[in-house]
Amino acid sequence: MSRIGKMPIPVPAGVDVTIDGQTVTVKGPKGELTRTFLPSMTITREGDELIVTRPDDTRESKSAHGLTRSLLANMVEGVSAGFSKKLQLVGVGYRAALKGKDLEMQLGYSHPVLVEAPENITFEVPSQTEIVVSGPSKEQVGQVAANIRKWRKPEPYKGKGIRYEGEHVRRKAGKAGKD
Repeated sequence: MSRIGKMPIPVPAGVDVTIDGQTVTVKGPKGELTRTFLPSMTITREGDELIVTRPDDTRESKSAHGLTRSLLANMVEGVSAGFSKKLQLVGVGYRAALKGKDLEMQLGYSHPVLVEAPENITFEVPSQTEIVVSGPSKEQVGQVAANIRKWRKPEPYKGKGIRYEGEHVRRKAGKAGKD
């Protein structure tokens, strides 16, 4: 059995879990998430815990067991506490601002870049060079942050671009000048 898969998932107060066959719906203060899992996984609720079990012992079900448990735990954590990713804009003239719910960025192009907020995702701009992407789905928050970062990836010579908070950009030496 998977070491991660056999751990029970605690369900905090205020979170409602509905199991309908292979479809699990989790509702909480931060939103609602629904996901359909593999038929080889059995998800049950025992008191204030969710248990993921697998009846067969095939290799595919072994690898899917821990994955199913992790996805389910992320759903429970997302609707109760939520997830967020912080991005930093590094570069002269690089700045971000909110336009309603959408994000508008100046990234050195001739036009501003407008990123529309998907459903369940919110943007915050604490300062002109910081962006916080937050929402209940860990996958969706990570994907939206990656799409924003894709507009200007950090480059190794001057270090300009959009980077995750705490990301280290390995710098390269420029051209060596003649002496």
